Amino acid sequence: MSTAAPVLEMRGITKRFPGVLALNGVDLELRAGEILGLIGENGAGKSTLMRILGGDYPADAGAIILDGVPAAVTDVQDSIALGISVIYQELNLAANLDIASNIFLGREPRRFGIVDTKTLYARAAALAERVGITAPLTTLVEKLSPGEQQLVEIAKALSVDARILVLDEPTSSLSPAEAARLFEVMRALKAAGVSMIYISHRLGEVEQVCDRVIVLRDGERAGEIECEHMSRNAMIRLMVGRDISRFFPDHSTLARDDASGGSLTRSTVPPALLSVRDLAFVGGKTPVSFDASGGSLTRSTVPPALLSVRDLAFVGGKTPVSFDLHAGEILGVAGLVGAGRTKLAEALFGIEPPLSGEVFVRGERANIRTPADAIKAGIGLVPEDRKALGVILEMSVVENISLSSIGSYNPPFLDRVRETQVATELVDRLDIKTPSLDQLVQFLSGGTQQKVALAKWLCTSPRILILDEPTRGIDVGSKSEIYKLVRELADGGMGVIVVSSEMEEIIGLSDRVLVMHEGRCTGTLERGQISEENIMHLATGGSRT
Repeated sequence: MSTAAPVLEMRGITKRFPGVLALNGVDLELRAGEILGLIGENGAGKSTLMRILGGDYPADAGAIILDGVPAAVTDVQDSIALGISVIYQELNLAANLDIASNIFLGREPRRFGIVDTKTLYARAAALAERVGITAPLTTLVEKLSPGEQQLVEIAKALSVDARILVLDEPTSSLSPAEAARLFEVMRALKAAGVSMIYISHRLGEVEQVCDRVIVLRDGERAGEIECEHMSRNAMIRLMVGRDISRFFPDHSTLARDDASGGSLTRSTVPPALLSVRDLAFVGGKTPVSFDASGGSLTRSTVPPALLSVRDLAFVGGKTPVSFDLHAGEILGVAGLVGAGRTKLAEALFGIEPPLSGEVFVRGERANIRTPADAIKAGIGLVPEDRKALGVILEMSVVENISLSSIGSYNPPFLDRVRETQVATELVDRLDIKTPSLDQLVQFLSGGTQQKVALAKWLCTSPRILILDEPTRGIDVGSKSEIYKLVRELADGGMGVIVVSSEMEEIIGLSDRVLVMHEGRCTGTLERGQISEENIMHLATGGSRT
């Protein structure tokens, strides 16, 4: 354990919001040249603590101490002047400006009152080299990958001589290669004496990159773990206050309802809920077909299906895709960033209408050109970007839940009594933690917001539910609840498609996995074949053996 004096101390930090004690006497110490992990469930107080450090919120009680001297942080400018820079999950960049202009935005070097372009690009070049930016400095930020944009934010922070960096969920939108590159930059900054606070729900990354971890639970400090004692299980125990012996639900459930209402066992192959045949989309390369047992199908042997997709070509794909989805089945869709997983989901839901191909729901052809067509066919989609597309933050819980089924509440006059009754039932069913149905969704935790987005689609009574990155940015306890709920929906006869970039999630949840690579489906894996090695083989372009 290091005995070095802390460069930053936060002592007894307390913060109250109306009806909520967000932080209760929290202590935090950051040592010089240290990467400190800050973890906890959604709602634990991590973001509030860092917003106080960054000058966004004033603390109701407590003190911030830098190098042993009390510091006054009343606004963002105070924080920056003290050498503190907070990089939030939603990056604060001007997409229409180039890299150099973003690094010095609002602080451009000037000569005779005019921006000194030569000096600006010279200073930006030095910072770009330090953080590993390889793109030309004249490149517009909107042309950069998420990983490159993250590096621009770090360069921007270093341009104001920041010696304390806070990185909030920095890898949530990054590919594994981009995340590895970010970690290299972080280690180089650490070696140069920069101290960092790293916030993430990806506990494997925390274990990989952090020297020490502080855990918050329910607005209080739950404990600290030094590097030599750091493990996933140890972090989870402090985060949730208990052991999670089974993180994923059991796959051994025997009885499920099929599309026709009959009982079936896992040893039997039910009629397919959804079948996809040769689905083609922009970015795809070759047609793909498969059935529930992994064998090839011809048009004359396609089984009755809850959902059947044939020769579907869609924007973002490079080859037509075909597959079946059965009642009571969780079909995982895996692949690396840019593989076309989300584009496939959007085509099935009509956001980007298919270019060609056929979709059959319970044996009947469904002409899906818009989301309204998909809803009518019994398909729901919980999108990847929860805050932008999944819920409306400025609306209440009850308004969000009824949004997708608003036409069923006696338009043009809303049946408020029935709307409230349905929302109450779903809040109870999904255990949505909210003070009331009138609570604005923006004040709920990420995991609770995800449940609201899910409840919105359950209101439409879908037979087929597509979940795109269902647990992105939510804590480990909420993930476990979401996984249990998804399994219950499948065991009740629903067909569920789970699109995820988390390998553990795909392996733990799926009954079968469809793997994509650069817009094409490279193969499917049955339950006994699902492993990280097999998925990565197909996700990197390998063929099914």
